[in-house]
Amino acid sequence: MHTMTDTNHGITLQPGQLALSDLRAVWAGHVPLTLAAGAWPAIEASVALVDAIVAKGDPAYGINTGFGILAKAHIPNEQLATLQRNLILSHAVGTGPLIADNIVRLIVLTKIGSLARGYSGVRPVIVETLLALYNAGIMPAIPCQGSVGASGDLAPLAHMTLAMLGVGPVRYRGEVVEAQDALRAAGIEPVTLGAKEGLALINGTQVSTALALHGLFMAERVLEAGMVAGMLSLDAARGSDAPFDARIHAVRGQPGQITAAGIYRELVAGSAIRASHLVGDERVQDPYSLRCQPQVMGAAMDIIANSGRTLLIEANAVTDNPLLFPEDGAIISGGNFHAEPVAFAADTLALAIAEIGALSERRIALLIDANLSGLPAFLVREPGLNSGFMIAHVTAAALASENKSLAHPASVDSLPTSANQEDHVSMATFAARRLDQMAHNTSVIVGIELLAAAQGIEFHRPLRSSEHLEHVHAQLRTRVAPYDADRFFAPDIEAARLMVVNGELSASCKELFTALHP
Repeated sequence: MHTMTDTNHGITLQPGQLALSDLRAVWAGHVPLTLAAGAWPAIEASVALVDAIVAKGDPAYGINTGFGILAKAHIPNEQLATLQRNLILSHAVGTGPLIADNIVRLIVLTKIGSLARGYSGVRPVIVETLLALYNAGIMPAIPCQGSVGASGDLAPLAHMTLAMLGVGPVRYRGEVVEAQDALRAAGIEPVTLGAKEGLALINGTQVSTALALHGLFMAERVLEAGMVAGMLSLDAARGSDAPFDARIHAVRGQPGQITAAGIYRELVAGSAIRASHLVGDERVQDPYSLRCQPQVMGAAMDIIANSGRTLLIEANAVTDNPLLFPEDGAIISGGNFHAEPVAFAADTLALAIAEIGALSERRIALLIDANLSGLPAFLVREPGLNSGFMIAHVTAAALASENKSLAHPASVDSLPTSANQEDHVSMATFAARRLDQMAHNTSVIVGIELLAAAQGIEFHRPLRSSEHLEHVHAQLRTRVAPYDADRFFAPDIEAARLMVVNGELSASCKELFTALHP
């Protein structure tokens, strides 16, 4: 049985069965959430095992002991609720800007899914309260910094849990308010944590995973937009479509490259600009930024897809510690909270995002260079009097350079914590968090390329590009006028950037990219 998304009724969550389409829907907007009825017995069975352990009194990590290196400290039963509350208060040490609401929705959704699989030992009321917060639109105020991506995302998840206790700030109806006031307004009772529950809530990789999913979905959008803008640039520069011939890519065999080449052929098919220079063009080969697009963007496509598979597994995973197995009464301490898979996925997404922007920046440089493009210098009439796209390209270069530094892998770093008990950590949370800035940078670069390529297309009038590309061109021109003479340029770039990040640039060619969205 798979989790089902219904645009009218929301998501019915079957634990362990979330699809990427469910996660995209929650990322894109507030989708109502219910838990499949069949999930509750597993939750109740794990609680019964916790109750039995508490009644027996033998030390069990996270249930009646301290935490981390303090695990040898045995806690009396009458202090277990205080132990769990203290855990949340002491671990809520995050700093930095608050995580955006759409990412918080993913955090809460995946935490619900993890707890509801029945290996974490939390009572039904814990899952019910998280569901109520989510459905009421009460978003815990979670600072983005303070996790090293091992022992779980302890600090940010502690801030999530504070909201359940009615402590600290939340975002509700567009405002930051006190959690107790938001809960009261929504008719939600604050919870008192029982044995194991605080630890189950803050152990886990849900924050790093949600941040990485955001990076994944943004990578998909800049990939698609970069491919569309790249074909506009090809036509603007009167480049050849011969390098996209299916035979070239078939003999190499790289799947992303083959798929990308097919999309490129469809994008440019029927272009009268291309047809106009099939005969008599003395150029033998185009620069790599035009010719090698399938090879570069196809490789990016492959690692984006691989990262998506890893992150989907993690979004459905049980990643707290210790885990309870009611079928045989076992409680096992392990390390599923170590977010190395997320860190690796985020680091490879960073490579893809950086390279999409790097290739786009090279095409902008080509278009503004009259010697390479055959177009007016800096894509403006009367160059000299007008600077045209000269400094827009400088902005693109600056952002491409930033991405080179940001793309350095975070997963190769580790600082031991908790008095060397936690002596190797993943840094997955930063690895994932930096993807947002990188995607922003690349969306600006691709937006500038879109403007430059559209400008270049217009110098070939009355010839027209392909149906797909003319649609994109017309869509852009409803928001940004042609660049006839120097003017305040930043608003144009922002309008183009928004088309990229909102997925609107590829919307006119949407059917070409459906295979990229499993």
